[in-house]
Amino acid sequence: MMVKVGSRELELGGPHLTELRSSNDLLHDIDALRNRMQEDGYLLLRGFHDREQVMKARQRILEKMDRMGKLERDTLLEDGVMADGSKTIFFGGTNEDLPELLSVLNGDHVMRFFDELLGEQSMTYHYKWLRAVGKGDYTGAHYDIVYMGRGTHNLYTVWSPLGDINYAMGGLAICLDSHNFAELKRSYGSKDSDRDNIGFGHYTDDPLVVTEKFGGKWATTEYKAGDVLIFGMFLMHCSLENTTNQYRLSVDTRYQSVNEKVDERWSGKKPRGHHK
Repeated sequence: MMVKVGSRELELGGPHLTELRSSNDLLHDIDALRNRMQEDGYLLLRGFHDREQVMKARQRILEKMDRMGKLERDTLLEDGVMADGSKTIFFGGTNEDLPELLSVLNGDHVMRFFDELLGEQSMTYHYKWLRAVGKGDYTGAHYDIVYMGRGTHNLYTVWSPLGDINYAMGGLAICLDSHNFAELKRSYGSKDSDRDNIGFGHYTDDPLVVTEKFGGKWATTEYKAGDVLIFGMFLMHCSLENTTNQYRLSVDTRYQSVNEKVDERWSGKKPRGHHK
């Protein structure tokens, strides 16, 4: 099976692309989860969020998009079919108009999980990176540290699909072992997307540029509403291209210890976001 990863078409199960592995078997062993995170650089947890809550949040987002005229008329709302001429929409911000979404991302379940993973009280950034990715779009390969490196580096991303996402819709892919690429971490990983004027901050749109220079292999999977992919600031990742006419809804959230420094761009009642 061929899958469009960034700007490349790669064979799933071939030399460059494999399947992510689930860590659900370790869910009741926090030390094992910490070890898996250190070893793999990520945790794929199936059914982590309550599926019904996620689907309620999805419904509210699609209703908002429908009011904006972004969905095709005479189609089912839940299918998220793009209206003619519509493109990717970024809903970055606090998303206070979407309480159903915030109940998932800020709820007791996820906060307790990070309390245990970190071994101390956790917090989440108020800013949420909510996206409706349209046909033909994808995210290039990057480290998250270049966007939020002004606080602690012990910061975790949680990528949550808001709906079921097959290979054609363009879920997330990660570069295995990239959290151990010392040279890449020293060079690209020391950048600040605002300070250094590096635009979108992506390292490359071609996933093989990373693996041919530094090693590793790309991995992805199909996702269901409720699944999460958790990783640190120095894990190279990108997305598959959305090759369908349906919006791919997903959201990135960040979690860290309350006792460590916060990147002030992304927290507070009115986070400023990117600025110098």
